[in-house]
Amino acid sequence: MDRALTMFGSDIAIAFSGAEDVALIEYAKLTGRPFRVFSLDTGRLNPETYQLFDKVEKHYGIHIEYMFPDAGEVQALVRAKGLFSFYEDGHQECCRVRKVRPLRRALRGLRAWITGQRKDQSPGTRASIPVVQVDPSFEGLEGGAGSLIKWNPVANVDGKDVWTFLRTMDVPVNALHAQGYVSIGCEPCTRPVLPGQHEREGRWWWEDAKAKECGLHKGNIDKEGQGAAPKAGGANGNGNGSAGAPDIFESKDVVSLTRAGIENLLRLETRAEPWLVVLYAPWCPFCQAMEASYLELAEKLGGSSSGVKVAKFRADGEQKAFAQAELQLQSFPTILLFPSRTARPIKYPSEKRDVDSLLAFVNSLR
Repeated sequence: MDRALTMFGSDIAIAFSGAEDVALIEYAKLTGRPFRVFSLDTGRLNPETYQLFDKVEKHYGIHIEYMFPDAGEVQALVRAKGLFSFYEDGHQECCRVRKVRPLRRALRGLRAWITGQRKDQSPGTRASIPVVQVDPSFEGLEGGAGSLIKWNPVANVDGKDVWTFLRTMDVPVNALHAQGYVSIGCEPCTRPVLPGQHEREGRWWWEDAKAKECGLHKGNIDKEGQGAAPKAGGANGNGNGSAGAPDIFESKDVVSLTRAGIENLLRLETRAEPWLVVLYAPWCPFCQAMEASYLELAEKLGGSSSGVKVAKFRADGEQKAFAQAELQLQSFPTILLFPSRTARPIKYPSEKRDVDSLLAFVNSLR
């Protein structure tokens, strides 16, 4: 927590809704550093949740930055489908309007955010969350893929330990917890759980138990059509000068990194997954020559359980000096592997740019 607040200052905020987030606020207070807190008011929360917001603000002497859904979107949804359409066709549409889109607006004003996710909260969707990651779904202040860092400080903490901490520190908690509620969301979609039931069984109980996410922490939000983020990259996305030649390495399997995105990769000492990044210029004939191989490699890695992200960064024009100083750029193309457990990227040393050679390089170092 202290490291996150030190690195990002006023450009980072704690996302607040539940017990884990009160623990995060307490941790932030203990650092002695200033911190920001925001929350999503969906308009469908329990009265006890609103009371908790008030208690937390008074206890810590803070002002929570509330985000609200677009009134026009809510009105259109309710007029078309009624107040409880999620019981019939799933919760995703309502969550998209009331939670995901307001969150996108909040995060576009930040460079990083802090969440209370734990691995044991939802084994079907959160079992592998890292403590810190490049956010796979949302954009930050500088825009584009990779422009937002996501911190999950209690990812490896057991829920029982969180509650021990809360009781020890005597901090406010939601009164609904005393009534059997564990995971608390909107009022129509939350109910108490019985002894022995998993905490997420109290959420969207009429749906598949393995996919209980509202979209705020789902790494494939954009792939499922829940409000795709603007595409980054290319001449305009990276700010690399004039458009010139048509862009290359265009594929759904290749992430187009902005300057902010690749700087975030450099900043991380450990990563949730390895990243393979080509530094290129679209006018470069050697880059053009390896395009087919790189796209085939991206398809192979993207279509398997490799866990390797494949990306590109346009490094000519205004970005060339930065790439030479920070990314080992000497000529185009330059290929870098950012391993999951090593801070410094490793440069691909060979002129062989066929699929098998590149794949062997990745497999030997990731």
